[in-house]
Amino acid sequence: MKSVDVLAVGHSCYDLSFFVEKDPLGDEKGSATDLVLCGGGPAANAAVAASRLGGKSAFCGYAGLDLFGEMICQEFKEERVDTTLLIRKGFPTPVACCLVKPDGKRAVVNYRKQTPFLNPEEIDLSALSPKVILFDGHEPLVSQQFSIVAKERKIPTVLDGGSLHEGTLSLASQVDYLVSSEKFIKQLTALNDPQLAFEKASEKYPNLIVTLGEKGLFWSYLNKKGMMKSLPITPVDTNGAGDVFHGAFCLGIARGMDWNNLLLFATVAAGLSCTRKGARSSFPTKKEVERELKKTKLEDLLCFPFYEHMGK
Repeated sequence: MKSVDVLAVGHSCYDLSFFVEKDPLGDEKGSATDLVLCGGGPAANAAVAASRLGGKSAFCGYAGLDLFGEMICQEFKEERVDTTLLIRKGFPTPVACCLVKPDGKRAVVNYRKQTPFLNPEEIDLSALSPKVILFDGHEPLVSQQFSIVAKERKIPTVLDGGSLHEGTLSLASQVDYLVSSEKFIKQLTALNDPQLAFEKASEKYPNLIVTLGEKGLFWSYLNKKGMMKSLPITPVDTNGAGDVFHGAFCLGIARGMDWNNLLLFATVAAGLSCTRKGARSSFPTKKEVERELKKTKLEDLLCFPFYEHMGK
């Protein structure tokens, strides 16, 4: 049984990121100013991010036997991500097309075709011994099995709540930590105000983080609540920043970080990833994050108590 810090379970795809001045309209042709090609997917990116930050990570998910699948496997190898639980078959490898605007925001179109979810019987759950398991909800059958095993082994679990769908909804109440996007929490609570949505969700999910992009994040943990500001940077491309946050957050748990420094570590790593083009090509290294942490004071970003800083 191999020991790893973080096991990420879920979606892997290949990303084509086009940098454009604006979204094209109907029957309109446009030109990209740049193009970045690399592997992607929430869980797969988180595994790469954790490895880039000095941790031992593994990925459980799918890649096809096509060219995109080959490139994904090569990247995992180069990034030292364990692929013991990577399943490869003849179904197409999922692909994502990203349009990145000058302000760093992006629009994403995913293509999965009829690639089926993995069957738990295909996965040897005893092959790895992770310190933390991250789910993105995109492999619901395998994730449910891993969730059961994690409880038996007392392994902390984290859900990347990017958007609300059957996979994330079923896992939200089962994991130890719910790390949600603003979109997810609004969908979950049917409330459009992120503060009200956070307040309502924290009643059911006590260990909750809601990431708000450049506005920072809300957090609830051990009956306390607060905010953390984002790293003060000029964004170039936000694609993959959330995945970096999840990978760093899980690695921090595996390393036994206290809550405040855990949030700071993940916030700094995610912020640095927004300063360069591309998703994985922008993921910071351990040395880069350590260097930034030396310049960043916890009290400059952490806001507590919660209610004194809402709306400011």
